[in-house]
Amino acid sequence: MEYSQQVSVNTLQRLPTYLNYLKSLDDDGNISSTEIARALGLNDVQVRKDLSSVSSGGRPKVGYNIRGLILDLKEFLGYNAVNDAVMVGCGNLGRALMSYRGFREYGLRIVAGFDVSDDIVGEEVSGKPVLPLSGLPQYCRENGIRIGVITTPAQAAQKACDLLMEGGIKAVWNFAPAHITVGEGVLVQNENMACSLALLSKHLNEMLEEEEK
Repeated sequence: MEYSQQVSVNTLQRLPTYLNYLKSLDDDGNISSTEIARALGLNDVQVRKDLSSVSSGGRPKVGYNIRGLILDLKEFLGYNAVNDAVMVGCGNLGRALMSYRGFREYGLRIVAGFDVSDDIVGEEVSGKPVLPLSGLPQYCRENGIRIGVITTPAQAAQKACDLLMEGGIKAVWNFAPAHITVGEGVLVQNENMACSLALLSKHLNEMLEEEEK
């Protein structure tokens, strides 16, 4: 497979949507970028450009083999390699994420959780142990963990991040409502649910105001 490794953030955000749609088809035939765009309500030119970035399998008037395109998307997104991760903060959100089986399809396996609460430490969440936060760096080093997921309260997020980096973590997925600072060579992806809700509320208000005119 030949493709450009340089894609925009917006393209990266759309690729999983294409993959999920293609997997829902349960079809070994062909599909065009126009058909994908129509099904997802997207721009045809944009879809064609996105797919050309990750797959060379498209053919004029034929389109893409569905199974082949699925494989190309999975390879590009790194879903074929499973990365072990740890959860820091095992409250309601942390437990929900630890219990979500779908992460395996996206190359992520949460193997353990860490918390400061004596009421939680020692429990298991979907068969995964909840361990004392103090042991986080050693656990990460001994088990070659490279991804840490943070779901702590805001005031505890930076400490959690520091312990992850001490353990050699290379990527942090941050769900805490706080800005965290990482060292050189460490990636961070922030999931700001407050920001997403603000955007949704703004668009909803605009839509309702337009309907009232």
